Amino acid sequence: MVHSRLSLSIFCVSFVCFFLSAQGRWHHHHTKHKHHTHHHKISEISVPPFPAPEPSSPFAPEPASGPFAPEPSSPSAPHPTAPFAPEPSSPSNDGNANISTDVFDVRNFGAVGDGVTDDTEAFKMAWDSACQVNASVLHVPSGFSFMIQSTIFTGPCQGGLVFQVDGTLMPPDGPEDWPKNSSKRQWLVFYRINGMSLQGGGLIDGRGQKWWDLPCKPHKGINRTTLSGPCDSPIAIRFFMSSNLTVQGLQVKDSPQFHFRFDGCKNVHVESLHITAPALSPNTDGIHIENTNGVEIYNSVISNAGDDCISIGSGCYDVDIKNMTCGPGHGISIGSLGNHNSRACVSNITVRDSVIKVSDNGVRIKTWQGGSGAVSGITFSNIHMESVRNPIIIDQFYCLTKGCANQTSAVYVSDILYESIKGTYDIRSPPMHLACSDSVPCTNITLSDIELLPAQGDIVLDPFCWNAYGDMETLTIPPVSCLMEGIPRRILDNNDMGYCG
Repeated sequence: MVHSRLSLSIFCVSFVCFFLSAQGRWHHHHTKHKHHTHHHKISEISVPPFPAPEPSSPFAPEPASGPFAPEPSSPSAPHPTAPFAPEPSSPSNDGNANISTDVFDVRNFGAVGDGVTDDTEAFKMAWDSACQVNASVLHVPSGFSFMIQSTIFTGPCQGGLVFQVDGTLMPPDGPEDWPKNSSKRQWLVFYRINGMSLQGGGLIDGRGQKWWDLPCKPHKGINRTTLSGPCDSPIAIRFFMSSNLTVQGLQVKDSPQFHFRFDGCKNVHVESLHITAPALSPNTDGIHIENTNGVEIYNSVISNAGDDCISIGSGCYDVDIKNMTCGPGHGISIGSLGNHNSRACVSNITVRDSVIKVSDNGVRIKTWQGGSGAVSGITFSNIHMESVRNPIIIDQFYCLTKGCANQTSAVYVSDILYESIKGTYDIRSPPMHLACSDSVPCTNITLSDIELLPAQGDIVLDPFCWNAYGDMETLTIPPVSCLMEGIPRRILDNNDMGYCG
């Protein structure tokens, strides 16, 4: 009898454990996770990741998204595929029988990685092999420094290609070491690529110092002058006529000219970059985009005191810039636009939730006289300024020399919103400078929740306005009494003003 009761007890306990386990498994598989909808609304400024985050897995590239652009001129033809490329190293399977990832380590193609040996051909062979395989990884391993010459990595490729930089990439050391038959205007170019990620925790070192020291460069140092002569300097990384791109996690420093440039691209996602260059590094924009649409630039630190943190050229629209730390430098700029009497069109640009510090400018729109086209639908929101010389600036008289004559045509600037711009400014310039064309005034400028105080010294009570029309939704600090109301008759009567069709 005792034995029967014991057996019955064991059976009951076993049944209860089985039931609870089954319930747990059912709950795990059938409970739905709640998804939070993103609202395009002002949020608290958070500090971007610094330093750059750990390298992302080469087997999990991030997708990107966004629209298209005009076709620039074609670069030189790619080199032929190497006939005897090594086999990819350690193909892996992520559990899906239809998806495999092949890893092409550049060392398997002959790259040495000692910082001195020319590893260009090894990278070309690795690229050609990886380009032909779906969801492949071209791997630049950590612990090595690879010197490669000016190179065009050409597509189209199979798709899902990851260029994983965990080591260091560097060009030849200055113009004297640059091969005579190589372009001095660009270093690494990605051309006609669809669906690629350039990522990792490595370093791209542009070795720009000897380029900046060329006598043709605009030097600011004591007893240094600018002389005439050849002045071409390479852009470090250029994406050209490419789409669905992700660039993330990298450290990039000391480019001879722009660090990143996107030309004629669409659907670009940039995240968690750390870009640096010193104060006397001319024309070293952190990220420049031109004729490029559907752009997201998030969570990055750009400290390039020689030029713009981010610059937005003609032909760009649908651009979202968020959670950036910029400076020292020249701030975030739209332009310059309309140079050499050209037509320039820029629209639907948002810069939000960011910090700009110790910079010549904060958020800037700059155009040349004599241009045409339009800048419209621009939002600068929730931006903190720290000792910025021109926190808010529109300059339609942009000129690099003293000999620029007044002209009657101009790029039309309209529908510009500045909201929640707060912090401190350098009193050498007024905190707001709205200088618009004599013949083509700026219209629909809106100021809301602006609080700018001097970093030191007395408050500057006179923001500067010239031919600027708009309104203040709230009182501003300092007060802005120079902004005119309404829209001038010459704008209303001209239906072709700012035509960008």
